[in-house]
Amino acid sequence: MGKLEGKVAVITAATSGMALATAKLFVEEGAYVFITGRRQKQLDDAVHSIGRNVTAVQGDAGNLADLDRLYTTVKSEKGRIDILFASAGYGEFNVPIGAITEENYDKTFGTNVKGTLFTVQKALPLLSDGAAVIMNGSIAGSKGLPGFSVYNASKAAVRSLARTWTNDLKDRKIRVNVLSPGPIDTAVFENVPDEVKSGLISFVPMGRLGRPGEIATAALFLASSDSSFVTGIELFVDGGLAQI
Repeated sequence: MGKLEGKVAVITAATSGMALATAKLFVEEGAYVFITGRRQKQLDDAVHSIGRNVTAVQGDAGNLADLDRLYTTVKSEKGRIDILFASAGYGEFNVPIGAITEENYDKTFGTNVKGTLFTVQKALPLLSDGAAVIMNGSIAGSKGLPGFSVYNASKAAVRSLARTWTNDLKDRKIRVNVLSPGPIDTAVFENVPDEVKSGLISFVPMGRLGRPGEIATAALFLASSDSSFVTGIELFVDGGLAQI
């Protein structure tokens, strides 16, 4: 029997990378998973890749009508949510103070803060007592990375939400935690020059990029009874980058 046997999970933006790896692992561990994504072709490919026990709902986590449609589908098909992974994120990098635009701010906070907030809030009627809520953070929320003002602040806001919601939802025994990756070997690095990638790796104590599967196993820990006494934390999966 898997660690998530019989559980119902929702994972936003799960068409690639870390979230897709997490969806696959959750299904392997016995969960039924609802995934979202903005592009239907990528959603179809993700469903094929996962293979079973999955429903895809096209939508943008920053669009409240799309979230309503997601949860209407979940309610109709399963009637509850045991695990919610608010994974959708957006960022524009190398935008120093003085170059920030209103569009940059609105798009970043619209997905990372507004999207995360309403992904969780709109799920509340479906969340089981004792459910696990995981939110996608980043080491950026704890670092003063130059040129990342808006992105850094949006991820710090996600961390703050988790602290407050841990108290707001404690009577329902709903655990709320943040999973904060460091540099992970996903499509974001496909066009990064080797010298830039090597320079980044040189700052990682473990001397390499992380793998999507390493995020998935951390998410499994936060989603399962293995973390039954863990709530309100930020779990860094970063090779030590933000820790020293």
